[in-house]
Amino acid sequence: MSAVVSGGGAVSDGNSARSLSEITEEAAVSLGVDLVAAAKRNLRFLRVVAESHWLQQKPTIVEAIRRYDELWMPLISDLTVGPTPPMVVPPVDIEWIWFCHTLNPANYAHYCESRFSKLIGKPAIFNDGNEEYALIRCRDIWIHKYPSEPFENELTSDDSIPFVTNEDLLSQVSKQRNLYSKLSGPYMLETVYLIAARQQYKRFLYIMQRLSDSCTRLVPASDILLMWVSHQSYPTVYAADVKEMEVDMGKVVVVWEEVKEEEVEETKKIWERTFDQPYEKAGGAAIGGAAKVKPPVYWEVVDDDVNTRYKSMLPRFLLEVCVYVKLDSKTKGMQGKTSRELLRLRMVRCHKELKIDKQISSFPLGLWQKAWHLYCEFGTRGVVLELRDHGGRCFEGSTMKDTVQAPYLLKCVPDRVTDDSGAMICDLILRMNQYHPQEGRWLSRTVLDHAGRECFIVRMRMGGGIWRRGGETPSAVKWEDRIIEIHEGSWSYISDSIGRAPVKVVGTATPKEPSEHWNASWEFSTGDELMIQWESTSRKSLSFDLKSNASPDAKVKLLIGRKMQYQRRNIILQSPTNEENTSIEEEFRPEVKEAEEEDDQGFVTLVRFSEDDPNGKATALLNWKLLVVEFSPEEDAVFVLLLCISILRSVSEMRKEDVGNLLIRRRLKEAKLGTRDWGSVILDPSSSCSPSVTTTHLQPWYWNAKAVMAADDFARHPAASSYSPAEGGDKLFKKGIIA
Repeated sequence: MSAVVSGGGAVSDGNSARSLSEITEEAAVSLGVDLVAAAKRNLRFLRVVAESHWLQQKPTIVEAIRRYDELWMPLISDLTVGPTPPMVVPPVDIEWIWFCHTLNPANYAHYCESRFSKLIGKPAIFNDGNEEYALIRCRDIWIHKYPSEPFENELTSDDSIPFVTNEDLLSQVSKQRNLYSKLSGPYMLETVYLIAARQQYKRFLYIMQRLSDSCTRLVPASDILLMWVSHQSYPTVYAADVKEMEVDMGKVVVVWEEVKEEEVEETKKIWERTFDQPYEKAGGAAIGGAAKVKPPVYWEVVDDDVNTRYKSMLPRFLLEVCVYVKLDSKTKGMQGKTSRELLRLRMVRCHKELKIDKQISSFPLGLWQKAWHLYCEFGTRGVVLELRDHGGRCFEGSTMKDTVQAPYLLKCVPDRVTDDSGAMICDLILRMNQYHPQEGRWLSRTVLDHAGRECFIVRMRMGGGIWRRGGETPSAVKWEDRIIEIHEGSWSYISDSIGRAPVKVVGTATPKEPSEHWNASWEFSTGDELMIQWESTSRKSLSFDLKSNASPDAKVKLLIGRKMQYQRRNIILQSPTNEENTSIEEEFRPEVKEAEEEDDQGFVTLVRFSEDDPNGKATALLNWKLLVVEFSPEEDAVFVLLLCISILRSVSEMRKEDVGNLLIRRRLKEAKLGTRDWGSVILDPSSSCSPSVTTTHLQPWYWNAKAVMAADDFARHPAASSYSPAEGGDKLFKKGIIA
């Protein structure tokens, strides 16, 4: 039996039919351009095009085609002397047309030969400084040659559509409009991924060179597609590299063509027969394949992480893992034994309770089959595969893969009451203070990240004064003094669970008198103002208005429920008892929709609008009842926490009840770290799972938030008698939370 965990390693007792090193040394096609650097540049360029709504407008495209056809190509032809393309870069609209045109090599070659009697190449510029220089140089040449033609495309969406000068080019550009959606995985910019993709592409070209007669059509996987597109975008280099197989390359399915399942299967069989390795891998599924399941995790390319300013926070990284298994000829004569054997998947760290078994007999002989598809955090350190027979272990192995930064996960857990100085209320602190009474009473919450690390301490002011036995007791402070503070860092522990909050305050929220029609208002130290309205008669009782005094033009909305990428719909489930997929369109099932609306209570989605995202981009999901947040690295952690806690405080006051268990003033017991760490492993819906395995902790936390966030002893709230009178008592905190 052979087992491969794509992206980082393999556990195998079989030998590959032909290794990649052998192919590279003996017969691999040489590549005349650095495809890793080219792919990085192309991905960034495609992202700019995809995010530019101006470039999606038909008037802009038609004008860009005219500029490309009538101005740019004659210009670049005149500048091209000899085999080396000139160091110039055109404006973005022309570059987009040029890029699309080169992805049809035969058409582009005919166009160049018929008009200019030569194939026009593109310069390989992969340095930002060189590219800026090439653009400036191009501008100067353009202005000199075309003084009456603007260098930039000045057409707007309000202008009428110009006359189409080249219908063929318009058709080719239209076919490529969704190209970035097929190549937008955040891991695709990782150097490790691109190096592996280049190796896969070399293998693909080897098949085209040596085995093309044995196939009618070949379907590229997404990693191979990225390399192929990048190769084609440098037309003179591509033409020289694939000259001997130019006709055979026509058998490769292009991105806009309809893909048949038989073609995918044929490609897989040829690949496996040649290399004895699975064709598809994590981050490299065949384009147009049968699996149309959206990943259960949301990750994207992030340019900036604003939370690096907080030394107490560590970024969260995810990796995609696919485990493939094949039963080889050695297994064929052991049918009786394999019926009793299991292949077990478990994690090295972070989710040690996870054990997913599959019967060895469920795998076909001689064919690679995907056993599991998961998304794991970096802290898991890889997966372990065990072949088990009545508890025996035949082999085991682990693997790692390159990672991509993922959204942050933070949750607030109850902790002890603190005084004005940030010290916990207890006899130990009192003795250390030489029995000087601790002044002030603050509700405290400890903010933990996905790995259980303490990042921040949240304190909510409730009372003032001191406590003396048989004498004074703390009293509730005025409503306007019930501020919220966020301290950066972890507790400074003095003994066991007793400690002091860090001194540095990085955020505050102050209650304000609300304006007309609003029930509550908060002013944040971030320069934002939150207003809340609650209608007890409405099903969707809450509404918000969020304004930024620091950036008045910024448009931000708080939407009730799980919106955009956080919605649960069109989920494809795979039955553990058979291999048939069952699609459930949840939004059209009344009972599911009602349950979803019930589950959405407590959730708020933060959406930001900009020129690049006129329809809005969800940057955070909050559950104010559970005090849990997930947010993009480009969203500020302190701002999101202030939002979440302010909403809970206001709703508790408006509804006159402790809706978020703020009255709990002790740390609750949680699952031991490493047992099933929050969000450490997510099982893709395409992977089947034994009924004995609880999937709650193998799904995004917001699918079953209450179950995932519940502490082990959450049902047993600390009795009132467990709190010391010195803390202030329930009466003080109820007055501060509810009144």
